[in-house]
Amino acid sequence: MMSNLFSVFDPTSSIFSMSLNWLSTFLGILFIPMLYWAMPSRWSLLWSITTTLHGEFKTLLGSTHLGSTIMFVSLFSLIVFNNFLGLLPYIFTSTSHLVMTLALALPLWLAFMMFGWFNHTQHMFAHLVPQGTPGALMPFMVLIETISNVIRPGTLAVRLAANMIAGHLLLTLLGNTGPSLSSTLISLLIISQILLLILEAAVAVIQSYVFAVLSTLYASEVV
Repeated sequence: MMSNLFSVFDPTSSIFSMSLNWLSTFLGILFIPMLYWAMPSRWSLLWSITTTLHGEFKTLLGSTHLGSTIMFVSLFSLIVFNNFLGLLPYIFTSTSHLVMTLALALPLWLAFMMFGWFNHTQHMFAHLVPQGTPGALMPFMVLIETISNVIRPGTLAVRLAANMIAGHLLLTLLGNTGPSLSSTLISLLIISQILLLILEAAVAVIQSYVFAVLSTLYASEVV
């Protein structure tokens, strides 16, 4: 019996007191065959979604930063691989920890802010006051916009981690009730677990897409 419900997310694998759980972040690379990197190839068609994402991110960013779409497509690929690997038994879900999600969101946000304030200072000041704001409300709007801008990396990180934790906790809670159920209820439990796994697979893709798109939108505001 678990002493703590959240103990299912604790890192446990270690060698010489060094945690090995975070190596699960790189497991997604092992699932990609070598022929994938030979472009074009039949294997590349399995991941043709990157072409669609490239076109969408290019539309959001415009023609000012053409190479930036590669970074956001890579970000989406990294998160979606980790989300899917977390659905497999005995594999550590790194995206359910704020250490991982903040490590992705915070450097991106800092880079956007530094680039915007150093190169487009007037444009960044203009973003603090929406067009048509009455003069009496301008100080309050500057404060509100500043706060909303500062909490962006936190909201990105918490949104991804919370969504991954919620589904895993629900699966764990339902799974722990199995030994005390009758055979009829166990069959219903298995069906509900399968449906939840399908839902979690959809959440894994959606949250990866949301993280990548919001990062792209934040980058488009500083140019």
